[in-house]
Amino acid sequence: MTKNMKILRNRGFRWILLMCGLLAIIALTGMNVLSLYDLRDRMVENEQDRRIDQLDEINDNVMYQILQPLRGLHRLELEPINSTLEQTGNLPNNITQVLARSSQSPFFDGIYYTPESTDLCADGRNTTVYKFDPTENKINSISDYPELICDGIGLVRTKTKIQLNDLNYRWNNDWEFDTHRSLNIGLINVSESRMLGYITLLLDKDYIINEVFPPILTNYFKDSDESGIAVWVRSWPGGDILATNDPDIEYDSDIVDHRMGFSGSGFFDNWSIHMAFLKSPVTTTYNATLVKNLVVLGVAMLFLTGALLFMFFTAQRERQLAQRQASFLANVTHELKTPLAVMQAAGENISDGRVTEGKRLKQYGEHIHNESIRLRSMIEKLLDVARVDSGQNSIKSAPYCVYDLLKNYLVENREYIENKGFEVEFIASDKSSLAMLDSDNFETIVSNLTENAIKYSSEDKYFKFQVSSDKGHVFVSITDRGIGIRKRDQRNIFKKFYRVEDSDSMSNKVKGHGLGLSIVKNMVDMNGGDIEVSSTFGEGTTFILSFPKLENENVDPAPVQKTEDTASLNQKIEKHTEHVG
Repeated sequence: MTKNMKILRNRGFRWILLMCGLLAIIALTGMNVLSLYDLRDRMVENEQDRRIDQLDEINDNVMYQILQPLRGLHRLELEPINSTLEQTGNLPNNITQVLARSSQSPFFDGIYYTPESTDLCADGRNTTVYKFDPTENKINSISDYPELICDGIGLVRTKTKIQLNDLNYRWNNDWEFDTHRSLNIGLINVSESRMLGYITLLLDKDYIINEVFPPILTNYFKDSDESGIAVWVRSWPGGDILATNDPDIEYDSDIVDHRMGFSGSGFFDNWSIHMAFLKSPVTTTYNATLVKNLVVLGVAMLFLTGALLFMFFTAQRERQLAQRQASFLANVTHELKTPLAVMQAAGENISDGRVTEGKRLKQYGEHIHNESIRLRSMIEKLLDVARVDSGQNSIKSAPYCVYDLLKNYLVENREYIENKGFEVEFIASDKSSLAMLDSDNFETIVSNLTENAIKYSSEDKYFKFQVSSDKGHVFVSITDRGIGIRKRDQRNIFKKFYRVEDSDSMSNKVKGHGLGLSIVKNMVDMNGGDIEVSSTFGEGTTFILSFPKLENENVDPAPVQKTEDTASLNQKIEKHTEHVG
């Protein structure tokens, strides 16, 4: 297996492990989130079920209070009712005691007895019924009675006749509510399976609505602000609200979560209880706990994911950096050997006397000179990198006119640029703005950018240097018409040892170490500036330098150290200089 295949295999293995780790974190987090939501939902649902069960308790509570005075009726002997009524004009004592006890209940507003032989609904108002008088503890016959007695007796008579058809029926009474109007009890001769008569207890609707439901609802559900629950007792035929635990909450069917009718043999058939879960404190507590758990879980997940990604990409970067450094060492060793070999060969030929002609001596001398310059350039770059890495790269800033610095660079490098076949255009819309700069750093920055443009330009050899400014900054832009830089590579070009690798590009054919733009970025930063790149692949690249403008107009610019000026280059520069604004 080759080295490249091993590298690719290890890289793939690392990516697989990373994906497995991320999937494990996501899966565990998802399971915990679902568990938290499921727990919250079940707790909230249990709380709501508990509250709904309380509605059944209210139903049973009210029914118990109504039926409580009638307890023990099922154990009484009822057969003597009619004979006692005929002989004494009153009901037996055991029945009278039950009626007397019932008359004390605030639920009832009148108690009546109707013999089975009397058909109120058929005989009309001429029929005589009996009304219980609690003061005398007896029943008195009356001919003026409420019409709803007929309705109640009709309900219980029909139901009781159905019950008596069952041969196993063994109770001595059967009862039926006429909604909220009356409680009707059918008295039965069990031995003969026949009806004896009917007791009708009229219900006090106002008492039930005003005195029974409000305290019960308040006792169970408190105020809605405290419990987060609103409950209404509602009459569905008319839509009237009869009672509620919080009068400040207006009834709205859209917010009702649960409806329940009263249960038990016609018990309050026309009424129902409606419940709305507004904002239960218990639910709020559950939600707050859920949010806290989710926040903690989210932070833990982000921390684990971040730590995993950090370790992975740090290892990746370190490996890539190690590979670049190894490649750099190999390349720089080769690059250093090449000029040394040329210089050594030329020096040996000269020292051995093999070259005596003046023309050839000059050529050998030029070779030695050019290779020494090349060697010096590489060494300076290495020293720049070493100084930056060690933090020993100090700068000597002074107020310089940026235009003068750039113009001086072009004057000094006239011959070099022209020999490379480049056309230079110099545009200056600002010739006076000052910036605090290290002139050597500035020259290194422009020199590296120029060399890069020379390396990566093929047929269209063109430079445009431009100086401009705004209220706070001085800008220097260097534009070429070279091969350009792809978008995906632009964010990495200022990293140390980074070189664009493109099999279809000439970048792979150009020798380099990936240090030039890294040095440029570091020097721009040290001088308080910023650098941006704008490039279109296949069309060219523009590097834009910006430095804070020195606002103090009384500061004299530092003199730019000039070398021997060349009139021809000055003429070319001035020719291409445009004054804007």
